[in-house]
Amino acid sequence: MEKPRSALSEKGTAYLLALLCCALWGSAFPAIKIGYRLLQIDSADTPSLILFAGCRFLLAGLIGLLLLLVTGHSIKPKKEAASGILMIAFLQTVVQYFFFYVGLAHTSGVKASVLSASNVFFIILISACLFRQERLSAGKMIGCVFGFLGVLLVNLEGLELKFNLLGDGFMVISAIAYSLSSVLVKTYSAKEDPVVITAYQFLLGGAGLAAAGILSGGGFGAFPAAGAAILLYLACTASVTYSLWGLLLKHHPVSRIAPFDFFNPVVGVILSALLLKESIGLGWQIFAALALVSIGIVIVNRKVKE
Repeated sequence: MEKPRSALSEKGTAYLLALLCCALWGSAFPAIKIGYRLLQIDSADTPSLILFAGCRFLLAGLIGLLLLLVTGHSIKPKKEAASGILMIAFLQTVVQYFFFYVGLAHTSGVKASVLSASNVFFIILISACLFRQERLSAGKMIGCVFGFLGVLLVNLEGLELKFNLLGDGFMVISAIAYSLSSVLVKTYSAKEDPVVITAYQFLLGGAGLAAAGILSGGGFGAFPAAGAAILLYLACTASVTYSLWGLLLKHHPVSRIAPFDFFNPVVGVILSALLLKESIGLGWQIFAALALVSIGIVIVNRKVKE
């Protein structure tokens, strides 16, 4: 007897959930910066930045386990998925968010949101070239070129290339780590529930980041109710979005789901301008960069085979 088709396998449902995930991820850019201000974390205080990240993901892991318990799912990970969970925890939480949190503290929310969109193209290249999960077609290559042109353009001021290694460079490294971990999630979701993978990788990675932050002297200058609320919001969005994203990657090709990350910079740009009062100092360049990234994603996604 044929197994019933999951609702997540339907393209329409998958696209809506992918857009929801990316909208929530985009909101994290200004939320993290607001959290820095509320908890009185200086951009130069790397240990405290890492502690903030660790607290967020440790809490996200606990929320994930609670969701599993409430919905009646097993919280015991399978033995054959243990090594995968460890690798994903290292890449997706420890490495990605070490560079993300430090990088975001040294660049604008607007710029960071666009640079992070480069993960779409890294994911497609890594999936096709390193893991052989799908074919790298000419359309995907052309789409990647458009996307990287957008990332390059957002760093141009006049005729001079402006690239801040501690801010912009760290955001790109973060995107590469995320891309590697996403492909691993696709691989290991065949052996384990993506929600279980998400919960445990956040627990392990969050604990590691928090411990590193504390041991290196990190701390919060204040912890008001608003700061706790921001931390809880960031933890909830991480737990829900990464769980959903893992489920989507389990049911669909990487190149079908990954391009929806384009929505991240759109939300990030809008909310950073509204909530952080960041002026879009790059003028036409920011819009041209978004247009190039958008064109690249359309080209990449329209040739996906069933």
